[in-house]
Amino acid sequence: MPGEFDFIRRFLSHFPKARVPVGPGDDCAVLAPQRGALCVTTDAVVEDVHFTRAAFSPADIGHKALAVNLSDLASMGATPRWFVCALALPKGFPLRDLTGLARGMAALAREHRIALVGGNFTSARELSVTITAAGELSRPALTRGGARPGDLLYVSGTLGDARLGLQHLLAGVKRGAAVRRQRRPEPRVALGRLASRFASAALDVSDGLAQDLGHLCTASRVHVTLELERLPVTAAVRSALGAEGALAGGEDYELLMSVPPARSRAFERACARAGQAVTRIGLVSEGSGWVCRDMTGRVLPPPRGFDHFRTPTSN
Repeated sequence: MPGEFDFIRRFLSHFPKARVPVGPGDDCAVLAPQRGALCVTTDAVVEDVHFTRAAFSPADIGHKALAVNLSDLASMGATPRWFVCALALPKGFPLRDLTGLARGMAALAREHRIALVGGNFTSARELSVTITAAGELSRPALTRGGARPGDLLYVSGTLGDARLGLQHLLAGVKRGAAVRRQRRPEPRVALGRLASRFASAALDVSDGLAQDLGHLCTASRVHVTLELERLPVTAAVRSALGAEGALAGGEDYELLMSVPPARSRAFERACARAGQAVTRIGLVSEGSGWVCRDMTGRVLPPPRGFDHFRTPTSN
């Protein structure tokens, strides 16, 4: 039966040695920032809340655990640099599954050049992976509180895919583009850095556009009018959920960005040159809260996004 240090050695073997003053093996990592301020975030993925081991491979779990943290860094316009990982493993957790988890996480870490610098192992009743990630800022951080009346609202990628993927997984369908979006979200790190040159505010869409848009309105003390027909959704999502259903879908990990009108054309051109898909979906104005209008101008009732303490299962 492998012990704690067997797990540690096996896990670390899949990551390159971090180029930091002090890395894994000591009580703390010692880091040497090269630029300006640091952004630090933490998030967890927990068995039977964010995934099941029947529907997610170990590599999927490792990828997603890091991806959700990278998405937070992306929303601030930060460049990922370091992370620590705390793993809680059920008794009897197979070493081969730990290898798969490490490989999925390490592949994404290499893609975004973020180094593992420490962590912890413990036992628990269910599998959970908690990551704390840090990134460096070369410009002022994008926050939720910077949107101003007159700004245009943009979102990256497409919406609702992860919600559709979850529905497929619950129905026993384990393949397809929507399932991949649920299992392996792609954090928009490059777009976040680009947006930091143009945007006034940003956040990632993790709990559904409806809920996350409300966070932006509250933090910025503004009102937003959303145009339903502009929401970027795939044909599969439109058929299964409708554009309205995409509003409540969580775990898309796209970026929601507010851009001053004087910078909007330059932002769109820069995104096109960089191959970053963004769609203008609304307008910021004075007031509070937000509304969604369909193509006839009718105001739609707002859906509820995901809430860990109100929703009994993963969204």
